[in-house]
Amino acid sequence: MLQIGPYTFNSRLFLGTGKFPNFDIQKQAVDVSETEVLTFAVQRMNVFESNQPNFLEKLDLKKYKFLPNTAGAKTAEEAVRIAKLAQASEICHMVKVEIIGCDKTLLPDPVETLKATEMLLEEGFVVLPYTSDDVVLAKHLEKLGAHAIMPGASPIGSGQGIINPLNLQFIIEQSEVPVIVDAGIGAPTDVAYAMELGADAVLLNTAVSAAKDPVKMSEAMKLAVEAGRLGFEAGRIDKKIHAVASSPQEGLGLV
Repeated sequence: MLQIGPYTFNSRLFLGTGKFPNFDIQKQAVDVSETEVLTFAVQRMNVFESNQPNFLEKLDLKKYKFLPNTAGAKTAEEAVRIAKLAQASEICHMVKVEIIGCDKTLLPDPVETLKATEMLLEEGFVVLPYTSDDVVLAKHLEKLGAHAIMPGASPIGSGQGIINPLNLQFIIEQSEVPVIVDAGIGAPTDVAYAMELGADAVLLNTAVSAAKDPVKMSEAMKLAVEAGRLGFEAGRIDKKIHAVASSPQEGLGLV
């Protein structure tokens, strides 16, 4: 079971809802993923206009917790305003703080992220800040009271997978709140690797929505999360420089 603030989840796969070919494929992908958490960019939704297309109309809302993100914000104040919009629309259980500091790399702004996290915690939100794989920054966010830490595996939408597993492992090892690997995932191998390192969950969007078959990829990601988590819990063997026979001959009394 995964505990984030007051919420408990069985699934460790969080799914984004953007960029799917259409709402029907999106719904199928969401269903097959068995996710319990859906994330979306508040600024890209017509949350107050009932006559506009809305992916939520296709879903049984009682099955999910919603994690709106503050994409589009450049400052802490903008992020707080966006979070309050989501809260007012009554589709906000948690909030993902996303404040981009570099338009070329889409890497998050650490200073504004810290500031927004503190402000939203004071407002009573369940706060999950999206950050780079900065080990010290993760410590500061947890110290503020963040309910989970969401380090990126690689730049948003790049599909490069985990480019710095050492830093990611450092963040996981030091953290006393859940670590959710977010951004840059490209394939089920990336998901399994993140979970094998000890991540508590994975959040992804483009890797599913932009796949040739989003529904099949969604199922693949679900299975990768499960396999990676089991592998982490089982404990992998130590790596060795030299070969070690899997069927040793010693002790068999052979001449």
